[in-house]
Amino acid sequence: MPAGYVYILGGKTLALYVGVTSNLPRRLHEHRSKSIDGHTARYNITRLLYAEAHDTMESAIGREKQIKRWRRDKKLALVRSANPNLRDLADDFLGA
Repeated sequence: MPAGYVYILGGKTLALYVGVTSNLPRRLHEHRSKSIDGHTARYNITRLLYAEAHDTMESAIGREKQIKRWRRDKKLALVRSANPNLRDLADDFLGA
């Protein structure tokens, strides 16, 4: 089982959020229920567009920092390379 995940969420306007977590289903639930105030709750950014698993949290955090430094167009290119139709991938992790 992966130790960490880097993930990208998007909203209807394709506002993006890059995050890292050790428990992706729990973190998705937190974003979707807006139980934590912040950028994703404020802008209704709840659709999982991209996720990558990492063997260690250190590598996940390093990758998150790398992606966060990218311009928006490069982040979208990464998302579209793995998810060309911009499908919400949350069900793959939430078991719905």
